[in-house]
Amino acid sequence: MNTLDIIGAVIGLFYIVSEYRADRWFWPLCLLMSLFYIIIDFSAHYYANGTICCYNFVMSIYGLLVWRGVLRSANHKDNDSKQEEIPISSCPKKYWPWLLLAVGVLTLLLAQVLGALKESHQPWIDGLTSAISIVGMFMVSQKWWQQWFCWMVVNPLMVYLFFVSGNYASAILYVVYCVFCILGVVKWKKESIS
Repeated sequence: MNTLDIIGAVIGLFYIVSEYRADRWFWPLCLLMSLFYIIIDFSAHYYANGTICCYNFVMSIYGLLVWRGVLRSANHKDNDSKQEEIPISSCPKKYWPWLLLAVGVLTLLLAQVLGALKESHQPWIDGLTSAISIVGMFMVSQKWWQQWFCWMVVNPLMVYLFFVSGNYASAILYVVYCVFCILGVVKWKKESIS
């Protein structure tokens, strides 16, 4: 375990609690955690996940603006003119085919690129977790309760990836994330307006 791994894991604990609570500190913590995991992932040769952390950094800014009502969410209705924080809601059925297609296409593309570069130790797992994370971050930005299902797939795989790369603090963090996924589904579905 290195110092950066431990600091990233501690930030990650605050991050997951704030995501679970859907509170205002979620996105700033996401920004900070993304910075740490860009370094951790690239050091461990998980290039797709490192790149996803760059994407997460940008999505954190977008998500913050959507959650605060500054930008429109995908569930936005034309008659909503107030700028207030959006509520937790359900992903509209019309988005599901596109989200699943995005995961499939991105997984294939990322795994092929990572395999061709011969730098990633686990190109298919790295590609799959990255593809699901791209979709999951979009779903979080929309405050859809089903976003937790993305992390239910990603987090156990990340436990494995971090464990085999020797980033044990991050592996433990992702075990905690696995527990929060179950709690998050229950809490966010209960609080969902649709």
